[in-house]
Formats: sequence, C-alpha cells, structure tokens
Amino acid sequence: MRIPIVVVAYNRPRSLSRLLGSLDKATYPYSDIDLIISIDKAENNQGVLELANGFQWGHGNKKVVYQEQNLGLRKHILKCGGLSVEYGAVIVLEDDLYVSPNFYVFTEQALNFSLGESKIGGISLYNHQLNVHTRDNFSALEDGYDNWYFQFASSWGQAWTKEQWSGFMEWYEKDPNIDANTNVPAYVRSWSPKSWLKYNIAYLVENDLYFLYPKISLATNFSDAGTHVGNDSTIYQVPLDQGKHRQYHFSTVENSFSIYDAFYENTKLHIPLGLDREELCIDLHGYKPLSGKRYVLTPKMMDFVKDKSFGKSLKPHEDNIFCDIQGNEIFLYDTSIVQKNTAVQDFDRTVAYNFKQIPYRLTRKLFIRQSFQKMKGLMGKITKKR
Repeated sequence: MRIPIVVVAYNRPRSLSRLLGSLDKATYPYSDIDLIISIDKAENNQGVLELANGFQWGHGNKKVVYQEQNLGLRKHILKCGGLSVEYGAVIVLEDDLYVSPNFYVFTEQALNFSLGESKIGGISLYNHQLNVHTRDNFSALEDGYDNWYFQFASSWGQAWTKEQWSGFMEWYEKDPNIDANTNVPAYVRSWSPKSWLKYNIAYLVENDLYFLYPKISLATNFSDAGTHVGNDSTIYQVPLDQGKHRQYHFSTVENSFSIYDAFYENTKLHIPLGLDREELCIDLHGYKPLSGKRYVLTPKMMDFVKDKSFGKSLKPHEDNIFCDIQGNEIFLYDTSIVQKNTAVQDFDRTVAYNFKQIPYRLTRKLFIRQSFQKMKGLMGKITKKR
C-alpha cells in the first residue's frame, strides 16, 4: 500500500515552503509516493499557487488541487481525509507543520500495525508535551514501547486507513450533537463550529477509540499566523525524531500502560489502586468534572473520606501513584462517606512541580511569599541585635 501525502494549504506561502522542504528531505522506502497539495480558494493565493506548482517532488507524482470554492478548514480537511477511501490510507499535513526525516516510515508502520486493532481510530505524527486544557506540562508514561494511546484526535500531522476514516464519517454524517456530552472536555466543546477536530475527538470518546501517538514526535507545529491563529507562536513546538530507517515497537491498547482519555488522564491507574475501572474517576489535572463514581483521584481538597494520599514529585504525575510516593498533593477519596479533609497541601511544591508552565499570577504569588519570608527573617535578626 503506497500511502499518499496530502498537504492542506491556504494563504501562507512561507509555511508551505517550509513544510515542502521538510518533506523533500525525508526518508522514503519507495519512489512512487503521491504528493497532493490541496489549496483552498482565497483572494491572495497567487504566491501559494506558484510555490505549489513550481515545487519539484522527486519521490513520485505531484498533484496540485485548487478548490474552486472556499471550503474553510473543516470541510477542507474532511475532503482531504476522504482520499483515504480512494487510496486505502492517507497522511494529512496542514501547511504550518514540519516533519521529521522518519515521518513516512513511522506512519507506514503504525498504519499497518493498526489494521488488526479495532480500538485504533487514527494515527498521530505529533506528540503532546502540553495539556491543552490546563496548560500543565505533560508527558506520556514510559512503558517500554514507542507509542502511547490518546482519546484525542490529532490535527498536527495525522493519518487514517480507509476503515478508520469511514467509521468516523458514518458517525459524523448523522449530525451528532456533542454539546451536552460531558465526557468530551468543555474546552473542546467550546471550539468554533469551523473545527473538524472537535468532532473527531467526540467520535473517539463516544465509541471508546484512540489515536496511536508516537513517544517522540514525527511532526511539529509552528502555529503560524493565519485564519484561526492571530500570531505566530512556539508554544506547541516539540522535539522531532531525527532518526532514519527505524523499526518501531508498538503496544496494543490492551497491553499499554500509557493510555489516556480526552482529559489527559491515564486510564490504567485503577490497577495500582486495586479498584475496578468503572468505580474510579481519575482527575490528576484537576480539570475533569465529577462523574458520579464512588472513588475520585484528584489534587482537589474535597470533603469526603480520604482513602489514601500521594506526593507529587515524580514525572509524569501518574508515576506517583504507580510508585506509591507518600505525600499530601494527590488524594484518593471515597465519595460515599462525607468527611472533612484536614490534610495540608504544600503550595510551593505544587507550583514548583509545574515550573515550566507556571502562570504569571502563581509566579508572582510565590515570589511575594518568598520575599515576605526573607524580609520577616531579616527583621527578626535586626530586632534581636537591638
């Protein structure tokens, strides 16, 4: 199966040039790979058209498709994803991405692996290192494999087989209403109706499916200014896999310990806690709404019986549960019994744990507290001298 590469472009010639340059330098196992550059109609697209038409693709056939009517991002992605039905599978890349030399090798191996895995709804080339809901640092648990699973579809480099795409479209064409589904994060539901991604995520959630993600990213996002982004940003930049000709070792959904729901919560934490999965609400990021389950694992201070508590020192933070780290930063509650929580949380440790992503107000609060303590100590010494 030769998997075509579909580039989704609009009116960003700088972005398109950068992506095409990375594609040209990548490693390919075949010399007959189709490159399709799909350009949405815009008033100022002459530069993008000239760039696409002039680009020399030395790894197969190149086709430039100019949409006769402006589709918008949602319809454009859906049209490009639909090419998987014609080709058997497809790789879709928006124009502000940059790919690693090994992106095609990884995607081909991952798609072939996914053919026998009914729980996989697509393949991501990107690897998250930031929780988009809370802006906390994020890293998937290391469990000995080159991949992890996330109930969160990817828009920064993704691939589908024909079967995976057809399943999504069969669900999507029923015009689902996802606004009241609290299993889909509120942040995702708040996205613009122009977003195709919110629907692909909701599809995964409602059907208990996952995207297969790499542990080391095969694509990164420049977030160049455009229709849906006001300013250039590097907030979603991640390190790229610079290897070549790698053989990847994939876990299944069943044997993976690095598997996450749409809230970035590891769904295997019921195992070290000795609980039934259906009894436990996992909320280590403090973002998920309570689900009516008996047990809740969260950093929130709640008035229920505290069954157990954990520290928050190891990263990723679920390792504190797997390794039974002692402390009072994460609590396991039994919500069937109301009781005052008398634990004292260490605010400074909590702030320090998320140091790379400290919001300014917390940084300022920590600085003021430390400055006050130093001043108090200094005044004490001066008083003693007097």
